[in-house]
Amino acid sequence: MYCTKQTVIRTVVLLIALLNQILLFIGKNPLPFSEGEIYEAVSMAATVGASLWAWWKNNSFSAEAVEADHYLSALRSIYETEGEE
Repeated sequence: MYCTKQTVIRTVVLLIALLNQILLFIGKNPLPFSEGEIYEAVSMAATVGASLWAWWKNNSFSAEAVEADHYLSALRSIYETEGEE
């Protein structure tokens, strides 16, 4: 399943807005956030999460990780060579 960041943000904002309406309906205090503040917070969290994931994903920081990358590359080339036969 593939969703854009904007889809996730809109869905979270919708869920919070629905929760807020339910709280109002049953006589409880609504959430003290505006939709704009919620959108900004969710957007920031998604951006930070995506940035950290993109930065960390397959970035080898240790000698062992670099060695593992070379090992994986060698295995892939062997697999591709066998697939050609």
